[in-house]
Amino acid sequence: MKNRATPSFEYILFDLDETLYPRECGLMTAIVERILQFMVHKVGIPADDVLEKKLSYNQQHGTALRGLMHEYQIDPLDYLAFVHDINLADFLGASPPLNQMLYDIPLRKIIFTNADHLHAERVLNILQVRPHFEQIIDITNLNYKNKPDPLAYQYVLDTLGVPGERCIMVEDSPRNLLPAKDMGMTTVLVGGNGPSIAIDYAVPTIFHVGPVLKNLLMRQGH
Repeated sequence: MKNRATPSFEYILFDLDETLYPRECGLMTAIVERILQFMVHKVGIPADDVLEKKLSYNQQHGTALRGLMHEYQIDPLDYLAFVHDINLADFLGASPPLNQMLYDIPLRKIIFTNADHLHAERVLNILQVRPHFEQIIDITNLNYKNKPDPLAYQYVLDTLGVPGERCIMVEDSPRNLLPAKDMGMTTVLVGGNGPSIAIDYAVPTIFHVGPVLKNLLMRQGH
């Protein structure tokens, strides 16, 4: 872990998928399968090519959605409705420990996600943690400039009206933390490996974020 002086924190930004819930639940695997189905059945990409194309889109554009919009001019709302047409109850349920951890964090809480608002609402509601978040900043708010595009992060800071130094960002992707770090945010990686220049703290699960924040905020005088 790295220690550095920062101004007093005001906001904590949480990614949604595979950050607030464990990767092992399988929800994102199901969503990826829906993405591949969309590419085959709605766009007409040969089935043998979709995995390689999706990987290429993720590398070049950050998401398959942005790649498909660039190459095929798809309707993003059709895409988002299709890939999130999943019964969340098959994968997620109420999380009292997450609810308690969020309750104990004395900062304003924001969801910052490459998914859409409807999916985010559904996930937060099934986890029973929706009341903790005062705002969801989703892919449509960002005009489809998704993480890790620096413009997405600048939009968040402009919307909140604070510099990056007043924000903590919690995310499962080291790649998505790099622009946050560049803009002065304190970064927490969930479920990944450090070290990285983009990562201030690395924790194995979302439930380990609470103690890290408690120590961090105590040092900042919260």
